[in-house]
Amino acid sequence: MIVVAGEALVDLVPQGSGGPAAALLPSRGGGPCNTAVALARLGSPAHFCSRVSTDAFGDFLLDRLRAENVGLDLVRRGPEPTTLAVAALDGAHSAAYRFFTEGTADRLFTAPPELPGAARALLLGSCSLVLEPGATAYETLMRHAAARGVFIALDPNIRPGLIPDPGAYRARFTGWLPHLDVVKLSEEDARWLGGEVDDWLAAGPAAVVVTRGRAGLTVVTRDHGTVDVPAWPVDVVDTIGAGDTVYAALLHGLSERNALTRAALSALTADDWRALLTFAAHAAALTCSRAGAEPPYATEIGDPAAPRRRRPAPNSRGGAGGRPGSVPPVR
Repeated sequence: MIVVAGEALVDLVPQGSGGPAAALLPSRGGGPCNTAVALARLGSPAHFCSRVSTDAFGDFLLDRLRAENVGLDLVRRGPEPTTLAVAALDGAHSAAYRFFTEGTADRLFTAPPELPGAARALLLGSCSLVLEPGATAYETLMRHAAARGVFIALDPNIRPGLIPDPGAYRARFTGWLPHLDVVKLSEEDARWLGGEVDDWLAAGPAAVVVTRGRAGLTVVTRDHGTVDVPAWPVDVVDTIGAGDTVYAALLHGLSERNALTRAALSALTADDWRALLTFAAHAAALTCSRAGAEPPYATEIGDPAAPRRRRPAPNSRGGAGGRPGSVPPVR
């Protein structure tokens, strides 16, 4: 069982042209929610841990998780409204968000006394580790799970507009490092945090994975140095959920390799990491090839434990929609 803890929210995505007057389509979102769905589609037993509104949007979110066979035994409900994120797509089809979070249900998350005994990994990140009082509750869950020997992964997925005190958040991030096994983050996140990957590795995690947009993915490990893979060619429709798919694909791949322990993680070779990152890049590209956070199913992508080589796009113009010959700017 892989537990994903954090927010589920509703993205309001503009449809067509019209600028600020464009119609907004509600779409299920929130980095942790997207990650749980991606894990389930890839075949991992995913369980979601959160607090979700009892309003219609909350039902909308949970209906999708049920349909995707994500376990909901760790979800609690509350009468407060659902968090909303209004998306804006730039010329490169990359999404930026304005969040509406005041008084919403997920901010009042309280940590369960303990995770189920079958939990092999806990994935955290995004807005849930910023917005109090829930942020402290998620941090408590992280610390307790780590003390019990659960594999811990983090994707901070920085949203600067939601962080009132950047210095305090950066200090808090440093305090999480001794409890973490893997950190996944974007180049933008790393620049905003202002630290050095080598220092982060020295403080705790065995591996830091960095998404570099069109330049691909990089992992820096304690044991095997740096491994890079290129982005997977695809026509980009939008990048919504692409980073969440990378996160899920990495953890799914580690699970398939029985590498959800510190010892097994440290034993991975450079070739193992190259195969894992290539699998994650392929998964993210498929997400970018369609609108919204729609990660791939296992049948679309193959075996993450098998050695993989980068393949060209299915034809000279790439996959479905978007811009010919482009590769995804994954966060």
